[in-house]
Amino acid sequence: MAELLKNIYTREFFETFTNSLQKIVPNFNTSSFFKHIFNTEWEHKELKQRMRHIVIALQHHLSPEYSKNVTTIIQVIDQLQKDGVKENSLEYMFFPDFIEYYGIDEYDISIAAIEKITQFTSCEFAIRPFILTFPNKGIQQMTTWSQHKHPMVRRLSSEGCRPRLPWAMALPFLKKDPTPILPILKRLKNDESESVRRSVANNLNDISKDNPDIVINLAYNWYSKSKNTDWLVKHACRTLLKQGNIKTMKLFGYGAIHNIKIEDLKIHTPKVKIGSALDFTFELHNIGNSSSKLRLEYGLYYQKANGSLSKKVFKISEKIYPAKSSTVIDRKQSFKVITTRKFHIGLHRLSIIINGHELEKYDFELIM
Repeated sequence: MAELLKNIYTREFFETFTNSLQKIVPNFNTSSFFKHIFNTEWEHKELKQRMRHIVIALQHHLSPEYSKNVTTIIQVIDQLQKDGVKENSLEYMFFPDFIEYYGIDEYDISIAAIEKITQFTSCEFAIRPFILTFPNKGIQQMTTWSQHKHPMVRRLSSEGCRPRLPWAMALPFLKKDPTPILPILKRLKNDESESVRRSVANNLNDISKDNPDIVINLAYNWYSKSKNTDWLVKHACRTLLKQGNIKTMKLFGYGAIHNIKIEDLKIHTPKVKIGSALDFTFELHNIGNSSSKLRLEYGLYYQKANGSLSKKVFKISEKIYPAKSSTVIDRKQSFKVITTRKFHIGLHRLSIIINGHELEKYDFELIM
């Protein structure tokens, strides 16, 4: 079983951290800090709870003055880098959490700190309360950062204002109207950094869930300009493609399917045990006289706790199928227990989807 992410915070990690910290704050009480961290509740805390717990323990052992602590954090980051700690270390995301938790009433100090800290560990979560509390100033700051020389600051200008950033608070005003952040995304679409371009794609994918027409229009304007932008647009449209949006399908060359036939679909495991896999096969026939570019997917309708079904779409392939061709497709879908999905026994369904068009549904049963 994979190690839980929350367990990145080992005693050895804190020894490394406090060794660097004491070079900046010689009188830092490491013994007391360790006792505060590893209290009776530590083992029961999840990752973000542990981060916040570290923040509170750190504040307890530093100055009562926020601005002094911000200066200390910046100096400690410089020291950690001198001591060999690499950038983008997930473990140190408690630094931006410190700014989020204690700095909302010190906007200027906090924003300056975020600009520095995000060059070491991402501040995509920490910036969001500032955008919500100070929307005009926040968006203007993100716009300014989109022109920053450091790629992680430019990335923050996109990632931090994603309307639906996973594991983070949503930005409802941008879900309703993302217009204020579109200039940021347009400026960054050709950024030299792949991580920045990926963030732009993810931001647009967020926008597509609430404002699909905005993303479709941008996609048509940006597509076929460069290899990098084409990848960005395709990644940005992934939700629209899974939804079978016809305009988006046409943009990427997925057209009519009247010459495509699905035959002999067989579910080899009509009763699937939790922990095993659904096994199914079918034949795809292109009966036309010309090749067809197809996006081939399947929909899985999971049983929910209330007895209703919820569909999730999985991609099989995106490729050209030759004229007068027959192709056998064999797929397995795991029902191994994972933390991100709870399985419920009972009726489930399977469907085949071609260029966004969902075909007949087939039943199978999930059992213990």
